[in-house]
Amino acid sequence: MGETSRRAWLTHAGAGVLAAAGLPGCAPAPAALPPGAFAGIDMERGHALRERLERAGGAAQPDVLRRAQVVVAGAGVAGLAAARALRLGRVQDVAVLELEDAAGGNSRAGRVQGLACPLGAHYLPVPGEAATEVQDLLEELGLRQRIAGRWRYGGEDGRHLVHSPQERLFLHGHWQEGLLPMADVPPATLAQYRRFGQRVAELSRAAPFAMPAFKNWNPKQPLAPVHQALDAMVFDEWLAREGLDDAYLRWYLDYCCRDDYGAGSARVSAWAGIHYFASRHGFAAPGDEAADDGGILTWPEGNGWLTQQLAQPLAAAGQLFTGRGVLRIAEGRHGVEVDALDWASGRVERWQAERCIVALPAFMAARVVQAGAPAFLAQAAQRLQWAPWLVANIHIDRPLTDVPGAAPAWDNVLYGDAVPGGVGYVDAGHQRLAGSALLASPTVLTYYQALGDVPGARAQLARAPWTHWAAPILSSLASAHPDLPARATRMELTRYGHAMSVPVPGTQQFLSQIGLQRPSLKRQQLSNGERTAVLPPPGTQRLLLAHADWSGYSVFEEAFTRGHHAGLAAAA
Repeated sequence: MGETSRRAWLTHAGAGVLAAAGLPGCAPAPAALPPGAFAGIDMERGHALRERLERAGGAAQPDVLRRAQVVVAGAGVAGLAAARALRLGRVQDVAVLELEDAAGGNSRAGRVQGLACPLGAHYLPVPGEAATEVQDLLEELGLRQRIAGRWRYGGEDGRHLVHSPQERLFLHGHWQEGLLPMADVPPATLAQYRRFGQRVAELSRAAPFAMPAFKNWNPKQPLAPVHQALDAMVFDEWLAREGLDDAYLRWYLDYCCRDDYGAGSARVSAWAGIHYFASRHGFAAPGDEAADDGGILTWPEGNGWLTQQLAQPLAAAGQLFTGRGVLRIAEGRHGVEVDALDWASGRVERWQAERCIVALPAFMAARVVQAGAPAFLAQAAQRLQWAPWLVANIHIDRPLTDVPGAAPAWDNVLYGDAVPGGVGYVDAGHQRLAGSALLASPTVLTYYQALGDVPGARAQLARAPWTHWAAPILSSLASAHPDLPARATRMELTRYGHAMSVPVPGTQQFLSQIGLQRPSLKRQQLSNGERTAVLPPPGTQRLLLAHADWSGYSVFEEAFTRGHHAGLAAAA
């Protein structure tokens, strides 16, 4: 969406803008908003921490001295995975420090009007062969079981696999099944779908794509030539070279990039655009046989369910310290010092440890690691780019009245959504058992807005009131759900100023050169008894860097595997 139409939308948030955006049907008049607020994370706390770091610079005088064998800075997916790996390595003296009041990073969970809902990431595709560490976690949680010689996911009754119908798209005034535009598209569009699917398959054969991606990296050859070529250009440029210019295909591919990477096909690399499909289940054009992707795991609270399972044993053991803002990390001759501000008391705690796993975004790690930092840390903070996100949870008092078409699904997307960066909503109540009276009960719709392509979005998130974001979202969704304004009882919005790293051109080439500097032949045992090679994380002997940023994009498999191997390395 251009800058002019974006301003018009944010100013009016009503019928005229919906018509200008080309959405079908009659646009509703702007409606009064339900009660609402910002919730989830304390954005002001992060800004206050940054200002304190800029003012103070060096070490602060500590009020409290503490000790641990290993300190983990950050309790997102990577930090929680590192703590679990330390437990597997029989390291019990661990302290995990987290800025917010709850663990989980961008995979936190929340509640609106008492109903569980995601505050960020909301699903996990059934992991492929390369994600052995994630498979091990799922076995530990009872989500992966060997039954009659075959692996079954989602628990004994499969209740944690997404129920059908899974996805639908609001297109030409009605809902269609699936997110790839199919309703009334011309034959030329279908031909381009097939051509793109063929190219994905060809590139996969030329140089395999994996999830986690860094498992394909080789210290002697950082990136395969095919991957280097794709990483050198934006996805839109590659599509143009391939003659793939169909508007429906380009919309779909742009949506996929925004959904996984926070920015669209005009910004992410061609490597990222192909990796989205090639690393998991390919791209099946209509009429082609689709690869068996094994399904998608989800919960009413999204991936917050997973992070809660990872955080619970830490909290029970007194190893999780929330409300701690890391001020300084310094490596010395005999160990590591970590200074952290306890927000509740205002006291500075100094942790002394043998090692520190820095499970913070690269830009934050570069600020707080003040002694012993590897040279590439500052380079990464300068070169990587991050996308802001907004997550809006809308409580409705009963199911909505649909326009004609496909039945209500778990994932619901509007073609040509008038909200800048809008990528649709999921229904937190979708996993309720079919036929249950709960199906007619209140639920929460979680709407996602990827803001990586919206100019000034980060500053707007910090300064604009919640109504600035809520009004356009409610009005846009009302084009498909006319009764939504009347059914909505509350909206709670969660802001992420730096939600995820964006895989822009050159990201993979840069990170692969630093990602596996010290090959290892060591093997460690997983919880299921299998053994895995330890992939040394970037960093030093005492400072181990673990975050999805070091893969160049943010998905659960990357973050968890990064954290897992940092924990194994720290325990070795």
